[in-house]
Amino acid sequence: MQTVMKKLVIIPTYNEKENIRGILSAVFALKGDFHVLVVDDSSPDGTADLVREMQQNHPEHLHLSVRKVKDGLGKAYIHGFRWALQNGYDYIFEMDADFSHNPADLPRLFEACKNADMSVGSRYSTGVNVVNWPMGRVLLSYFASGYVRFILGIPVHDTTAGFVCFSRRVLEGIGIDNVRLKGYGFQVEMKFRAHKKGFKIVEVPIIFTNRIQGESKMNGGIIGEAVFGVLRLKWQSLIGKL
Repeated sequence: MQTVMKKLVIIPTYNEKENIRGILSAVFALKGDFHVLVVDDSSPDGTADLVREMQQNHPEHLHLSVRKVKDGLGKAYIHGFRWALQNGYDYIFEMDADFSHNPADLPRLFEACKNADMSVGSRYSTGVNVVNWPMGRVLLSYFASGYVRFILGIPVHDTTAGFVCFSRRVLEGIGIDNVRLKGYGFQVEMKFRAHKKGFKIVEVPIIFTNRIQGESKMNGGIIGEAVFGVLRLKWQSLIGKL
């Protein structure tokens, strides 16, 4: 008898009312029995209310957790990871709500992760596959990934990628309660910890499309945290305090 692998897609949200219905509908249209946990940081635009409406049609597959504080993308994902582990999921995905990550790529990430420990939806493993980003942001992202790869030695082209599939054993093994970085630095830290633990990471080429609706959460503080957070991770690794 074949064991059914439980799959959970974690989607963090803050003011995503323009996108949330569409992204959830796209995930539930896929084959593969994907469940979704929306982690909403008390969006004032009513995002959580729209999720509750959709729960009526997907009571077993759609879950909602509303946090009272807005303290960064990383903290929202850690909250979701804990929920996923407590509820017995075998494969846990990170995905944005704004369609920059194509839900149709979820099955590809899953298939790749079954033969590894962690799969990364990569913008840069086969060139630069980014649509509708200003050139300055493309260059910033591309060279930031190169900087991280050089400093930390992570064997991943897209080190800041946020479209990821983790096997349960990765989240159990890396110590998610010890993860400190919050923005893009969080994505780097998760990959670095997995790499240092010896988990196999594979990249799946994707096309990343800039959001059409809603506002980007990118800001200078997030970039600064990533730059200096990488150096801190390197130092902690060198002195055995990671």
